[in-house]
Amino acid sequence: MKAIVQHRYGSPDVLEMADVAQPAAGDDELLIRVRATSVNLYDWHYLTGTPYVMRLQAGLRSPRQLIPGADVAGEVEAVGRNVTRFQPGDKVFGLSSGAFAEYLTARADRMVRIPAGLTFEQAAAVPMAALTALQGLRDRGRLRPGQKVLVNGASGGVGTFAVQLAAALGAEVTAVCSTGNVGAARSLGADHVIDYTCESFTDTGRRYDLILDIAGNRSIADRKRALTPRGTLVLVGGPKHNQWFGPIGSLLALLVVGRFSRRRLVGMLTRNSADDLAVVAELMTAGLVTPAIERTYALHELPEALAYLGEGHAQGKIVVTG
Repeated sequence: MKAIVQHRYGSPDVLEMADVAQPAAGDDELLIRVRATSVNLYDWHYLTGTPYVMRLQAGLRSPRQLIPGADVAGEVEAVGRNVTRFQPGDKVFGLSSGAFAEYLTARADRMVRIPAGLTFEQAAAVPMAALTALQGLRDRGRLRPGQKVLVNGASGGVGTFAVQLAAALGAEVTAVCSTGNVGAARSLGADHVIDYTCESFTDTGRRYDLILDIAGNRSIADRKRALTPRGTLVLVGGPKHNQWFGPIGSLLALLVVGRFSRRRLVGMLTRNSADDLAVVAELMTAGLVTPAIERTYALHELPEALAYLGEGHAQGKIVVTG
């Protein structure tokens, strides 16, 4: 089968299209024909090996995982002998390593059926970004209906889902984005939009019960100032210029400052959860959430897709078709 392989860390140029052996499903696994995948900042970090601390898990000198990629949408080709929930021909999506290939194997309990009417491309845009947004708002942010929520970094993959999910969960949503994305943010369900090229959300005088910060471009003190006295800051992203620790340094600082604050200051790591994917699938079926896809590439164009993602200007999700 064809797959994108990565033998060393570096720029998108280190990625190669190669012929590799097709995997076989284990007892509790599915063999999936990949129809679409998408790229995330996670993939960019894995590609470049930065921040360097991540290499403790990914591989010190070179990646342990030959085929990168995590988001997958496709058709079940075969099932393991212990699998009863799926059968060949089912259309599924979820998170599994090795997604930048024609086929992959995935644990059956990590996959969810694609809702009727949703394309493979739309489904592939969902897993990592939507799970991050949902878990950040609902679990770490403890969002309740009627609260005022601000999404900083509302035009990217996670942000476009966060705006829609916050609205679907009953919040009054303020989106922070650039001038060119103001209209898109409103169309996704934002009640208010702040153009960060004109003003900072930390200086408006408005206060929020929950800030989901994906951009990570303000100091902790500034972000605390924009919270209500008992508000919550959930940090998803952080400074990208720190090659050693990246957002981890910001998360550690948040933990220290949070110990002395009445406001909740928390970070997060996305959990792979089929139950949470099913929640998102239900919201998509109800028409409350729609993946925002900016660009689509073919598998052999994956280096171009990641190069564009690395520029930091993506508006919504970037999808790659198999």
